[in-house]
Amino acid sequence: MPTIPERMPFIGGRSRPTGRILDVRAPQSGDPVTRVHRSGPAEIEAAIDASVQGFEAMRGAPAHRRAGILLKISEEVARRREELAGILALEAGKPLKAGRAEVDRCAHTFQVASEEAKRLGGEVIPFDVVPWGEGRLGVLRRFPLGPIAGITPFNFPLNLTAHKIAPAIAAGASIVIKPASQTPSPAILLAEIAAGAGAPPGAVNVVPAAAADVGPLVEDDRLRMLTFTGSPVVGWDLKRRAPRKRVTLELGGNAGAIVCAGASLDHAADRIVFGGFSYAGQSCISVQRVLVERPAWDRFMDILTARVRDLRLGDPTEEATDVGPMISVAEAERAEAWIDEALGGGAEIATGGRRRDAFLEPTILTRTTPEMKVNCLEIFAPVVTATPFDDLEEALRIVNDSRYGLQAGIFTPDVEAAWRAYETLEVGGVVINDVPSFRVDHMPYGGVKDSGTGREGLRWAIEEMTEPRLLVWTRLG
Repeated sequence: MPTIPERMPFIGGRSRPTGRILDVRAPQSGDPVTRVHRSGPAEIEAAIDASVQGFEAMRGAPAHRRAGILLKISEEVARRREELAGILALEAGKPLKAGRAEVDRCAHTFQVASEEAKRLGGEVIPFDVVPWGEGRLGVLRRFPLGPIAGITPFNFPLNLTAHKIAPAIAAGASIVIKPASQTPSPAILLAEIAAGAGAPPGAVNVVPAAAADVGPLVEDDRLRMLTFTGSPVVGWDLKRRAPRKRVTLELGGNAGAIVCAGASLDHAADRIVFGGFSYAGQSCISVQRVLVERPAWDRFMDILTARVRDLRLGDPTEEATDVGPMISVAEAERAEAWIDEALGGGAEIATGGRRRDAFLEPTILTRTTPEMKVNCLEIFAPVVTATPFDDLEEALRIVNDSRYGLQAGIFTPDVEAAWRAYETLEVGGVVINDVPSFRVDHMPYGGVKDSGTGREGLRWAIEEMTEPRLLVWTRLG
C-alpha cells in the first residue's frame, strides 16, 4: 500500500497541523489519496493575521524581487511537472495528459506574472492645460489594495490557484487561499513552493476549510479584496456579503459554438471534441451548446459523432485515457438525471449517455429545446447538445438566450460573419475559428451576466488587485 501523504494549512510561512483530518478520495475509485488537516476558525484568523503582516513585507518589496520570486516559482512548478500531474490525476480525476497541460499553464502563469511585475508603471498628467494648473504636475501610480482572499474550485486546482497567487505577488499584495475540499493539495504545494522561492512569511497562506467556516475571508475588512472562481449561486451570494470589498467573480457558463456551413468541418469537430469533453466537460468554458448551419448538419454530425466515439473513457492515471471520471458519483448522477429529463422531453442521444459510478460516457444530445437543463443551465459534464440553424442571426440569438455570458466561439471563413458575431454576442470573449474553451493565461478573461464580474489574466488581475493613487506636484517659486 502506498503511503498516503498528509497536507496541512500553510500559514505565516509554515505548515500547521490541526489534527482534524479529512480523507480526500480519488473520484475514479473512492480510495483515500490524501489526508488533509482541516482549518477551523482559529486557523483562518491566524491566516488573516499572517496576511496582514505579509502585506507589510510585500508592499515594500522592489519589483525585481517580486519578479524573481515569481520566476523561481515558475521554474519549480515546471521541474515538478510529473509529480503535480500525478496529484491532479489522483485528487481531481484529471487524465495525465490534461494534468501535464495544466502544470505547463501554471508555470506559464507565474512566468508572465514575473514579467508583469516589472511593468507595473504609471503615467504623468500635465495640469497646465488650464491656467490654474500652471506649475503643477500629476503622477499616477498603482499601489496594492491590501491583503486578498481567494477561493478556488476543484476543476483546475493548480492553475486557477496560480491565477490568484501570481498577480497578488506581482502587485505587492498578500493572499489567503481557501481551496476546494476535493482538491486541496495543489494550493498547499504552491504556497510551500512560494515560500521556498523567497516569498515572505504570510505572503501566501492556504487554509483548507469547510465552506461553513470561511465567513471571515468574505467579511473581515482587513482583507481588501475577494477573488472567487466557482458557481454563480455561491459567487453572487459572496459578493452580497462583502459590500465594502472589491470582488472579482469568475463563474459559470453554457458556452455556445457556432459552426457555419463554409467552415472546415473536420477542424470544427476536432476542436469541439476538445472543448466539450476535456476533463469530462468540467470547465466553465466547456462547449455545451453546438449550433450547426443546416446545409452542413448531416456531414458535421457524422464527423463529430465518430470523433466522440473514439474517445477513451477510463482511469485518469493511465496514459491512454482521454476522459476520466467526474469529480464525484453525485455529480455524475446529477448530469445523468439532466440527460434523462431531456430524453423525456423528446431529445435523442447521438452517442454516449451511459453512466458507471462517477464515469459518464461522452454524450451528444440532439432535438433538445432551450428550456431543458442541458441547454439553459451549466451542465459541467461531458455532455454537448447539437442543434441546426438556418441563418446566422438565429444562431446569435440562441447563444445570447442565456443567463450566462463567458465566452463563445464561431467557425466561419466569412469575415463579415465573424465581425457580426463579435459585435452581437453578449459574452466576455468571442473566439473565431475555435471553441469558447480556448484560453491563454495572459489574456483578459471573464464574463458578463451571471458569468461574473471583473477580469483575470495577469495584467488585468494585477489591475484588479491594485488601486490608482494620484500625486499632485506643485512647483514653488
